[in-house]
Amino acid sequence: MDKTNFNINTLIRPNVAKMKPYSSARDEFKDFDSEMIFLDANENPFETDVNRYPDPQQRTLKNIISIQKSIPENQILLGNGSDEVLDLIFRAFCEPARDNVITLPPTYGMYSVLANLNNIENREVLLDLDFQPDLDEISRTEDSRTKLLFICSPNNPTGNLFISQHILYLLKNFNGLVVIDEAYTDFASKKSWIEKLNDFPNLIITQTLSKAYGMAGIRLGICYASAEIIAVLNKIKPPYNVNELTQKRAIEKLQDIENIQSEITSLKEERKTLIKALKRLKFIEKTYPTDSNFILLKVDDADKRYKQLLEKGIVVRNRSSQPLCENTLRITVGTASENKKLISILKELQK
Repeated sequence: MDKTNFNINTLIRPNVAKMKPYSSARDEFKDFDSEMIFLDANENPFETDVNRYPDPQQRTLKNIISIQKSIPENQILLGNGSDEVLDLIFRAFCEPARDNVITLPPTYGMYSVLANLNNIENREVLLDLDFQPDLDEISRTEDSRTKLLFICSPNNPTGNLFISQHILYLLKNFNGLVVIDEAYTDFASKKSWIEKLNDFPNLIITQTLSKAYGMAGIRLGICYASAEIIAVLNKIKPPYNVNELTQKRAIEKLQDIENIQSEITSLKEERKTLIKALKRLKFIEKTYPTDSNFILLKVDDADKRYKQLLEKGIVVRNRSSQPLCENTLRITVGTASENKKLISILKELQK
C-alpha cells in the first residue's frame, strides 16, 4: 500500500460520507462556561451540578490528554469506554453484509461481538504458537472488501507484545485501517505506537482509563488517529456520549499523573514478584511472558484449579475456551496483600 497516496475517503461508507451530523445546542453555542442565561437546550434550570448537558467535544479533558500525549486535540476522540470507540470505527468504515474485518485470536472478544452486531464478516487468523501474528496468512485472508485489521498489543488474554517489525509490516502492507488496541500499553516494556501516528495515515490507536489509570467505572475510552479519521468518527458519535461526571473524574485523575505513575510502577514490581512465585508451583506448567497487568498460566487442570480458587474466595478467569489457550487461567496482578494471599492459597492447593 502506497501510504503517500492513502485516501480515507475510499474507505468511508458512502452513506456516512454523505450524512450531516446532528448539531446539538452545545455544538451551536460553545462558550457555556461563561456567565450566561441558557435557555437554548430545554434543560432544567435548577442547579444540581449535572442539570446542564456536558461538553459534547470534552474540550477541557481533551486539552489535558493532548498535552500529556503530545497529540493535537483534533486527533483525539473520546468515547463511552473503548467499546464505543471500536463500534464507531465499524459503523464508519464497514458496509453491513458486504465488508469484512480480520481479527487475530486468541484476542479481545468484543471485536467479534461488534462484527456480528454490525453484520460484518469476521475473518479470524490464529496467532502462531508464540502468540504472534501470522503475516502470510493475514495476507492470504485479506481481499478488496477487508476494511479493518484489529491488533491487540499487549494482547488480551495472552499478555504479550507483538513484535514491532510484524506490526510495521502490517501497517505498510495492509490495504485497510490497522486498529492497534493499547488498553495495556502503560504496563509494557515498549513505547506506544502513538509516536508513529503521523507516519501511517491508516493507523488508529485505542487506549483506555480502565486499566493503569484505575477508572474502569467511569467508562472512558480514547482514540488517536489522523484528523481526517477523527472527523469521520465525530460525525457519527452520539452528541453527549461522555457524561459530565465521567469528564470531571477523568480531569481530576489526569491532573495527578505522578500518583498514576507510582501505581503503575508498583504493579510492575508486584508482577515480577508474582511471576517468580508462580514459577515455583508444580501444577503450573507454564507462565507466559507478559507486558500487561495480568499473567496467563497453563495449569494441569484449569477447571479444577478455577473452582478451588473460587472456594477460597479468589476469582480469576478461565481462558481455556479460547484458541491456543487450553487449560489456562488469567490472573490479574493485585495489591501486595492480595498477591501474597493468592500465592499462599496456591501453595496449599499443590499439597
